[in-house]
Amino acid sequence: MVSAFTPSDIYFMNEAYKQALLALAEEEIPVGAVVVCGNQIVARAYNQTEKLHDVTAHAEMLAITSAANYLHGKYLNACTLYVTLEPCLMCAGALAWAQIGRLVYGASDMKRGYSLMPHLVLHPKTKVLRGIMAEENELLLSEFFRKLRN
Repeated sequence: MVSAFTPSDIYFMNEAYKQALLALAEEEIPVGAVVVCGNQIVARAYNQTEKLHDVTAHAEMLAITSAANYLHGKYLNACTLYVTLEPCLMCAGALAWAQIGRLVYGASDMKRGYSLMPHLVLHPKTKVLRGIMAEENELLLSEFFRKLRN
């Protein structure tokens, strides 16, 4: 169920989208993320699995680490993660451990998204908003994979 998006949700998702474009420019899967606390971006990240030769270098994982370092604490319960694609199970698990307060994502991931799991993966107090800029994010991903196949 999608509820109304606020102007700040749209603004911050656009910032995450800009990160996805950086990933695309580096021939990474175009997923971007930002962590926001107190209406301020405290971390920006994009997929870097190819660049870093690290299968865990997803945008969400890098953003969690960067935000925790910036805030000098491992819990992000006062923060929102904006990410262009639904987190995978690994990233959702990390978000649970970080106790992210709010997750806002664009495109759903019908192959590897955490919501495919039959049980709760995120922290029970995490609020989720999905579908913001879904079309733009889906188009970016589908174009990337279309070019990769050809």
